[in-house]
Amino acid sequence: MAASGNATVSDQCFGRISDIAKEPLEFFAPISGYGKMPLVSLEEAVKPLVDILPEVQSFAYVAKQRCKNPADSLTSDESASIMLYTMGWNQPEESLYAVLNDTLRSPNRQKTLKPWGIKKDLSARYVKGNTIVWWAFSSSTKFVDVLQSDSFLGETGTRTMFSIQCQTARDISKHSYYPEEHEALLLAATQFEVTACLKQGDLRIIQLKETCPPHPLLQPVPVCVPQLYTPPST
Repeated sequence: MAASGNATVSDQCFGRISDIAKEPLEFFAPISGYGKMPLVSLEEAVKPLVDILPEVQSFAYVAKQRCKNPADSLTSDESASIMLYTMGWNQPEESLYAVLNDTLRSPNRQKTLKPWGIKKDLSARYVKGNTIVWWAFSSSTKFVDVLQSDSFLGETGTRTMFSIQCQTARDISKHSYYPEEHEALLLAATQFEVTACLKQGDLRIIQLKETCPPHPLLQPVPVCVPQLYTPPST
């Protein structure tokens, strides 16, 4: 199965990076409840999604086969889950990341969750001093030269680049279907302060600093650390 269809690699990653233009920048109810769900295999986790994403099981199978020896001490299921998120369907709007992020941005997400460069001027929406939230998972890259590609920002025309000072982003390049894009992923429900909006010709540079909300907007998942049993000494 060809994950990218007729699109290029950069087209798929650009879709995830430019996806932040859809953020409502409003405060909704916190994302909660999923931390109480049991941990299951990737194959089991995607079964409830078949009605929404008919091809998801096929893509999950490919991802699992490609993640038999994952890096960063991740399990095969954990690494394959990240890869599945980065894979593009033949119809990008039907990709897992597109459907998931649209749902996370919905004010009515409780009803639907169950079953970083932009070629636009977004500066009017990001006012210095404001606190905003990106509800969806947000993709970015660590290298400016990736953004300078014509498939991303390019070097001419109206553009917006986000310079993000963050603490919780994670490098997923070792688990991505497209490792050459050097992708980093920000968690859903990440809060930022707009620290500056700069103008350089047609390029707008918006500087964001990740901040910690007084109350969690994303329910933390309990981490179970295996304990080594030591028999009592006699």
